[in-house]
Amino acid sequence: MSASAMRRVVAPRRAAVSRILANYQGMTAATTRKAAAASTVDVFLSHRGVDTKSTVAGLLYDRLAQMGVRPFLDCRSMEPGDKIYERVDAGIRQSRVGVAIFSPGYCDSVFCLHELAMMVEAGKKLIPIFYDVKPADLAIGATVSSAAESPEDLARYARAIREAKLTVGLTFDSKKGDWSDLVSRTSNVVLKCLKQAKV
Repeated sequence: MSASAMRRVVAPRRAAVSRILANYQGMTAATTRKAAAASTVDVFLSHRGVDTKSTVAGLLYDRLAQMGVRPFLDCRSMEPGDKIYERVDAGIRQSRVGVAIFSPGYCDSVFCLHELAMMVEAGKKLIPIFYDVKPADLAIGATVSSAAESPEDLARYARAIREAKLTVGLTFDSKKGDWSDLVSRTSNVVLKCLKQAKV
């Protein structure tokens, strides 16, 4: 192959490689910006996955995201390899509002009570949803009592539950309630709280 023929073959390939690299660098920059934006959280959704992940928690996440709010929901906001406590704690610290979806199994989870205690201790605006439970029914479960790392943790959880019981929330009966109404009402309350937090 002559030198001029070689230049005709190599030059277009170099141009193509340059375009690919430029596109890749642009995508990387966009991905980095997207990841930075995704690390900002407006509202933290605390829930017991087995009770509410595929119902109210997932529906609320979707509605808030459609409204331009940046929600944190463990199953949608975390990636394989993330450290659970690190990501959850960061999500709570970044958020301005916390929604605690109290379900029958919520107080049987150390993770749920850890999230609740963090939100209360950080002074986040707390919006309780009492999903198939009454506020008076909230108490530390036996599994948490035996699994807690220290008596101090149990005291933190008890304080957080007490605070939630004294906070006006939304009640919902999953057998008789209107799912759309619950999601709409909760989303509107979250938006109102976020607007108040900006002032």
